[in-house]
Amino acid sequence: MKKFAVATLGCKVNQYESNSMKQMLQEKGYEQVSFLDVADIYIINTCTVTEMAAKKSKQMTRKAKSLNSDSFVIVTGCLAQNSPDEIKKQTGADLVLGNMEKSEIISYISSQEDSVRDIMKMRFYDNMHITKSDERTRAYVKIQDGCVNFCSYCIIPYVRGPVRSRELEDIINEVISLSENDVREVVLTGIHLDSYGADLKESTLTDVIRELNKIEKIDRIRLSSLEPTVITPSFISEVNKYGKLCHQFHLSLQSGCDRTLKEMNRKYTADDFRKAADLIYSNWTDSAITTDIIVGFPGETEQDFLKSLEFVSSIGFLKVHVFKFSRRKGTKAYDMKDQVSAAVKDDRSRKMIELSAMMTHSFMNRFIGQKAEVLTEEHDGKYSKGHTRNYIPVVIENENLQLNEIYEVILTKNKKGYMTGEVY
Repeated sequence: MKKFAVATLGCKVNQYESNSMKQMLQEKGYEQVSFLDVADIYIINTCTVTEMAAKKSKQMTRKAKSLNSDSFVIVTGCLAQNSPDEIKKQTGADLVLGNMEKSEIISYISSQEDSVRDIMKMRFYDNMHITKSDERTRAYVKIQDGCVNFCSYCIIPYVRGPVRSRELEDIINEVISLSENDVREVVLTGIHLDSYGADLKESTLTDVIRELNKIEKIDRIRLSSLEPTVITPSFISEVNKYGKLCHQFHLSLQSGCDRTLKEMNRKYTADDFRKAADLIYSNWTDSAITTDIIVGFPGETEQDFLKSLEFVSSIGFLKVHVFKFSRRKGTKAYDMKDQVSAAVKDDRSRKMIELSAMMTHSFMNRFIGQKAEVLTEEHDGKYSKGHTRNYIPVVIENENLQLNEIYEVILTKNKKGYMTGEVY
């Protein structure tokens, strides 16, 4: 039996697609092993959103050859889509496939012919499927691909193409299959989730939530990254009907400075973001908001950064994911003047990360002594680990708990990065 291994870099969409490719190979009789084990086939599902992500993708490709010089190494994903010739030349990969080729991984292994189609011409959703999740309790479910926002710093529209949405019936059927394989929580994901349904006649994102809310064995529904402009009174009113939707929202901010947001070609202001956050907090007292921030965007002055830092502090996020601006060739920001030095970006990143840690601690302090539901995702015989509905990580010391069960707990202490809880 031939053995294969998969390395996944980047976003939740990539994780979903890797999961699907794994299942396709397993159905054909291949045995999955760890990426650091000796395998006959290695698949590296790459990312190119930052220079560091691209570098790691190339390193993983070379690593595969070092583990087994006779192996067949396949490189796919966003870096392969963006720079197929470069990655072939620099890494010695045996096969380079674009993002639209992942769904046909088996046939390409057979033909051993490179293929990277022009994704900007694609107008159909390329169906991939999963029936189980690596995480067991939680599964990422891809419902959308592509983006047409063209933010000035972002390469993703060029490697993912225009907006394509998955048919609602197909989503429902996949989630039913996942629920029958013990998945209790699904995370709806896409390259630009807000755009779901823009190319369909009848389905919208709220339609997806409504239909998945009906599936008996699914207990939780989460949404991946959303634009703040999606959070409107009508959206809140609609999703409030569906009790399985978790009140944890990842709203992409990128900067709290209006001048920087305009240069980034973001379609909202800081005040628009604040209104969205206020709507969430005022409707659900247990709600949590996470976000992304880019520091060191070209032309970002110290005053701009401090304005962004102050704005972030005023929102009270559960967590901030901080990224240092990375120049991506082919984007408008690549050629912008006033590029910020690496030292300044490092300093600003440190300050934003420190603020994020303080906000996380402050947010979790609010829930000490309160009741919460925890879905157990890990269990080692003594400790169980899981998350609340608003995504607070919780550790429970109780040897009698079971994996993949929901327990009502009292949140007792706020530790560094997690809370402790006791079952009641």
